[in-house]
Amino acid sequence: MSTKPKESPAERAEGNAQGEQTIFEGRPAAVRSIGALLLCIITVGLAYLYFKLRQLGIRYKITTQRVVVDQGMLSKKLDQLDLARVTDYQVERPFGQRLLGTGNIVLQTMDRTTPVVRIDGLRTDVVALYERLRQATEAERRARGVRVVDYE
Repeated sequence: MSTKPKESPAERAEGNAQGEQTIFEGRPAAVRSIGALLLCIITVGLAYLYFKLRQLGIRYKITTQRVVVDQGMLSKKLDQLDLARVTDYQVERPFGQRLLGTGNIVLQTMDRTTPVVRIDGLRTDVVALYERLRQATEAERRARGVRVVDYE
């Protein structure tokens, strides 16, 4: 008799994707900037409760093939983007976020429903994550035979 735990449909679908590896998985920082930190101090921690609840409603997963943004606590919204559709990247590291060790990545895409994907408040080295994401995007384009043509 097998004691293997049951997999969710998302885990089964992920297991079917050959060669897909996780680059980053996690939630944004609860307190993303110095302004938010000051607000937490002024309100004696009440603002932190709000920021923490907001943080618990967002989950990011970046793999070598896609970006998944899962939002919401009661009502859920799952947005998935294939890396081959990413056309441009932007790394944002405002001063307040740099002091707290967080940053943002903004992806411009060819996707009609989601032309801009913001991955905010990451508690990681966003420049290193950007480099890994860029390399994974190029590898995914080569694997699929996708070529991006820029008309300007």
